[in-house]
Amino acid sequence: MYEQLYRTIIGRVDAERAHRMAILLLAAAQRTPGGLRALARLAPEPDDRLRLRVWNLPFANPLGVAAGLDKNGEAGLALIALGFGHVEVGTVTLRPQPGNPRPRLWRAYEHGAAINAMGFPSDGAAAVRARMIRLRPRGVIGINIGKNRDTSIEHAANDYAGLVATLFEIANYITINVSSPNTPGLRSLQMADELERIILAVRDANEQAAELARRNPKPVLVKIAPDLSDDEVESVAEVAIAHGVSGIIATNTTTRRDGLPKHYHDLPGGMSGRPLKQQANHIVRVLYRRTGNQVPIIGVGGISTGADAIERIRSGATLIQTYTGFSFGGPSTATRILRDMSDDADRNGWRSILEIVGTDVKPGGR
Repeated sequence: MYEQLYRTIIGRVDAERAHRMAILLLAAAQRTPGGLRALARLAPEPDDRLRLRVWNLPFANPLGVAAGLDKNGEAGLALIALGFGHVEVGTVTLRPQPGNPRPRLWRAYEHGAAINAMGFPSDGAAAVRARMIRLRPRGVIGINIGKNRDTSIEHAANDYAGLVATLFEIANYITINVSSPNTPGLRSLQMADELERIILAVRDANEQAAELARRNPKPVLVKIAPDLSDDEVESVAEVAIAHGVSGIIATNTTTRRDGLPKHYHDLPGGMSGRPLKQQANHIVRVLYRRTGNQVPIIGVGGISTGADAIERIRSGATLIQTYTGFSFGGPSTATRILRDMSDDADRNGWRSILEIVGTDVKPGGR
């Protein structure tokens, strides 16, 4: 039904406008008496085999919503109600900014792909913090943070530190975004020396905020690009592990256009969705071989089915996220993916999702 609705109505609306309408509808459901209960009817029955604890946080299941969908923390309650085990809000910038000029979001529906050149449009950290305190969404909420466009690379660490100080209270975990292709110079922060500087600034801000709040520091993750070489991926992993990063998210969008017709090749920005799947899967495998069980990996990029999810987990991801798959699949996306994962457990006899993490990469794996 949703596919027919998408083809006849949603797909005819400008991509960014359709995205905005979806967020507003989810936010409206949160405010409407009985709205969340109605959304929860679309969610699957909980499966204890999919429950897991990561960074001492309880995840109802490994499937989350990737950053980019709910940029300003408006729809977290609704997304959790639909069955997602976590939601990553953002990317949030320290100061409000409009992002890049429009048009800046395009769909390639037949190819299961989207291209975005959004450029971190954000209400700013203070507004997102106030909204999230008011909503108090249940479930695990991550906050993805990035520097403002007008902040120089030399001063980027100050932005990240300020974001941690402002958003500490509302985050279950914090993701350092240094991999979006839509903010000039941002990806240079993935290189070892620059990344070390950002991580250290975030670590100090995290510890200071924790001390003030009399709480433990929040888990800090780094999100990387799919366009890194294997050596660069391993270098990122080494820096992350050396400085106590809690996890790595692989991957952000790609500047490549593999699998898309030529008329998409000149569009700016990063591609997400199905054509990214194999490269994102490869990056997760490289990371898992390098890190083993030292830090959990969140796999994202091209996940729209339960088979995609299981493959990414067997490649080394402990948690997974979807964005384009949800945009095209609609409100039943979590239900379809999670039921397929439960079916895999039935067929293969695993009793906990953690049993199959990295099994295709470990020696003797299939």
